[in-house]
Amino acid sequence: MKILVCISHVPDTTSKINFTNGDSEFDTNGVQYVINPNDEFGLTRAIWFQEQQGANVTVVNVGGPDTEPTLRKALAIGANEAIRVNANPTDGFFVAKQLAEVIKNGGYDLVIAGKESLDYNGGMVPGMIAGILGYNFLNSCTGLTVDGNSVKAIREIDGGKETVGTALPLIIGAQKGLVEEKDLRIPNMRGIMTARTKALTILEPVDAAVNTKAVKFEKPAPKSAVKLVSADNLDELINLLHSEAKVI
Repeated sequence: MKILVCISHVPDTTSKINFTNGDSEFDTNGVQYVINPNDEFGLTRAIWFQEQQGANVTVVNVGGPDTEPTLRKALAIGANEAIRVNANPTDGFFVAKQLAEVIKNGGYDLVIAGKESLDYNGGMVPGMIAGILGYNFLNSCTGLTVDGNSVKAIREIDGGKETVGTALPLIIGAQKGLVEEKDLRIPNMRGIMTARTKALTILEPVDAAVNTKAVKFEKPAPKSAVKLVSADNLDELINLLHSEAKVI
């Protein structure tokens, strides 16, 4: 089984977020980048298939040279090889077109992508890829087993879970629950050293329309100061909840 795991290069949640050029561009200065958490859940499951069923695992990213450390980390975790499409990931459709081309040329049986990335939360790329290629698609996937060409998956739905049967080739949108957080792999020294010798192929992008453009970003308003009210002063508490918080 050939598995392709799509990897997004996203800011660490502990990074301080700022914008430049009239709040129209993300300021990358001083920002640490990591593997998108939903993608990391998918990668960990792919490595399980590698270890248990002999699958070959390739990771792919659409981005510039600055994303290669993130791909090398995925290789250190256990992926067999990596592909970088040398393009700026301008919007969801553009990224989906690039990934669809890689999938079509690589003949992958199972494609695992995070259901959404931590930075833009678009949640559109996995479904777009499936639409372009005509592959089966399951989103919000929290469980996955493969037996030959048959697949059984568990997906999260509103208020519960749904078990679905389908077949390869398949694209899934992975999320927390596909593996447990305790099962996530931390690269060891051997993995880091081995990653340096694994293939990282750079592909030029195919022509694709850019249908959307970020016009402006806006950070949430800072939280207001906390007001402490004495436990004995219920009248003041009620007044604040009514006149300021406006919840009663």
